[in-house]
Amino acid sequence: MLRLTTLIVLNTFLNLNSQAQEIIPLDTTNWEMNAQSYVLENYKGKKAIYLQAGSITLKDSEFLNGTIEFDIFLKEESAFPGLTFRLNDNDGELFYIRPHQSGKPDANQTVPIVKGITPWQFYFGPKYSFAYDYKYDDWTHVKIVVNGKRAQVYLDDAEQPNLSWNLFHTPQAGEISLRAGRFTGMHLADIKVDKTKDEIINFNPIAREPIAGLVPEWEVSDKFEEKLLDDPANIRNLIKVRKWGRKVQVEEGVAANISRVQLLRDGSPGETVFAKITINSNRDQVKLFNFGYSDRVVAILNGVPIYKGNNKFRSRDYRYLGTIGLFDAIYLNLKKGDNTLLLAVSEDFGGWLVTGKFENEDGINIK
Repeated sequence: MLRLTTLIVLNTFLNLNSQAQEIIPLDTTNWEMNAQSYVLENYKGKKAIYLQAGSITLKDSEFLNGTIEFDIFLKEESAFPGLTFRLNDNDGELFYIRPHQSGKPDANQTVPIVKGITPWQFYFGPKYSFAYDYKYDDWTHVKIVVNGKRAQVYLDDAEQPNLSWNLFHTPQAGEISLRAGRFTGMHLADIKVDKTKDEIINFNPIAREPIAGLVPEWEVSDKFEEKLLDDPANIRNLIKVRKWGRKVQVEEGVAANISRVQLLRDGSPGETVFAKITINSNRDQVKLFNFGYSDRVVAILNGVPIYKGNNKFRSRDYRYLGTIGLFDAIYLNLKKGDNTLLLAVSEDFGGWLVTGKFENEDGINIK
């Protein structure tokens, strides 16, 4: 009887392990198809799905830790195919490929999804991407290993991870979703999920240099429509009717992510909020304030608009990314006592962000 029990347990383990290694069939039983179009077909020796402008989501399965693998047949065009995991409502973890940036430092990207926004204009640089030479005449293999707050990516069966990074959200099981090409589509094949393989090796995430002296926290208003800023005579009333109370802190010593506390696409009109600080000055004086934002801004000091800027993707040239940094500056004519600085920050996509610091804080105190 003991031998029979042992065999049953062993057989069960082997079956579970075998099931973990199986390719998930590409059909509507296993996947929810959400794309402009898709075709199930044999392609370059594999049972594949041609996916155009959309995604597929694994049904009836939640993923916390383990390994996710898939093959993709890349095209040398502007597209952002990739994998989202631990997807819950509007939050998740994402790794995607930029096939049109082969060999360049931003050939790919890891980034969180925060309330439906993918803030790649914040999470950029060698901590979140790596140079890689892609091929366009064969399948590219992608493997993501996840364990707790850590993740690693391997491309084309690399023995060592191409990138290690700390995940952005508190670990929580969620959905798995894959997307392929945009307008012309790409093929996906051989998708596997193994929740038993979560070993992280040689975990060496790259550090990011923080910016010293940043305003550490901003108070954020409720959402409103950007066009309401067009009439300067209306701005004081626009400020008066706002609702306040939500605060965002600077992350990674770089910027505050407004989407942590505000949902951009909730069905209601508006793509703009006020980010506010109060500056107490010991005298009348002028202070230089360096700041950054994404995507557009109107700066308002004590109810008076003093600056308008545009930092969105491709706003300055065709390769301009609109990444966050202290790229703008204004001189603030402060009066003795409290001064209110509002940055009306409007967002399209890529990151709803604000940051700033004073060149010299002598004689002022930031509330």
